[in-house]
Amino acid sequence: MYFMKELEALLDRRWVLKSQDKELYYQVRDSIGDIRRFATDKMGCQVIENSLLVKLEKIPAIPEAFMGVMEFTSREEYAFLCILLMFLEDKDAQEQFILSQLTEYIAANMPGGAPDWTIYTNRRRLVKVLRYAAAQGILQVTDGSDDVFMDERSGEVLYENTGASRYFMRNFSRDVMGYAKPEDFRESEWFEMDEDKGIVRRHRVYKRLMFSVGMYRGGGAEEDFEYLKYYGRRLAEDLEREFDCQVHIHKGSAFLMMGDDCHMGMAFPGNNVLSDIILLACAKIRKNVEEGTWQTRTDGTVFVERVEFERMLKVVKKESGAGFTKNYREMPEGEFVREVTEAMERWMFIGREDERIIIYPAAGKVAGRYPEDF
Repeated sequence: MYFMKELEALLDRRWVLKSQDKELYYQVRDSIGDIRRFATDKMGCQVIENSLLVKLEKIPAIPEAFMGVMEFTSREEYAFLCILLMFLEDKDAQEQFILSQLTEYIAANMPGGAPDWTIYTNRRRLVKVLRYAAAQGILQVTDGSDDVFMDERSGEVLYENTGASRYFMRNFSRDVMGYAKPEDFRESEWFEMDEDKGIVRRHRVYKRLMFSVGMYRGGGAEEDFEYLKYYGRRLAEDLEREFDCQVHIHKGSAFLMMGDDCHMGMAFPGNNVLSDIILLACAKIRKNVEEGTWQTRTDGTVFVERVEFERMLKVVKKESGAGFTKNYREMPEGEFVREVTEAMERWMFIGREDERIIIYPAAGKVAGRYPEDF
């Protein structure tokens, strides 16, 4: 359909801001009716459209680790972001403010007490949040540099509120103060609906395929694979007709494999050495399975001891390290293993369970090797 490129743009980014990409903004708005129908019918997603932006609310069926703000490394940074959104809630679009106004507001509203801004770590975390907010189009730097505040707490920066912050967080249909556990936020999308009904299952399956690396049996509702059993061919035909992609459905897993002309978000492999290392590791995994060293379970997963998995990654570094960039060639073994393991976990190739590593079927979908003379 002619609107799919505009839909891909909404799937690929948080939102389309008129101030940043006016041409795309109007292209998306011209197709908004078709986009809204597809998003509502297939995924159960809302589309927000106004004079500032167009946004597809991409609420996952199952939250995954990679769906967080990957630039953040601490809970305090998430807290700073939430308080920044609270601070901007009372400001009009194009209204300006200085950094010290924000730091005073954070000090008054931070759970657990005011941050000590004389501590460099706290200033660095706030700057990271402000840079993320600016990159997302929530605010703009009008004058000054946050490097000055990073070095000295008295440093000032002048910011401008774009107005987009009010659409950053998800809208809820009921008061979240009544929620008692994290699962309530996920389930709130289907309050007062029978989750076994076809429409809810369809929304879940589309979301799991389009928002995640893959969907696995046991990783969500069992009814989702029942849906694929009966409607999987139709679903695959729909998606493959509209997007440059292939849908692979297996006994215990299903994947949406994007083609070169499909742009729905981050894709693996990327053009970087870490992706190469993961591809080499996946080739080792496949070899171990084919040779019977590691056994595949009925659901397609492989369980190995963490020590054994880490040993495999060290072999990858030893055998292929000459092809890595200097950073990875000289990286200590422990740090190398940790970084590759965390990346494979983010991409849902593996999971952790106590002292064991769960290797998911996605690891069997890709593999890589260097040429003999590399």
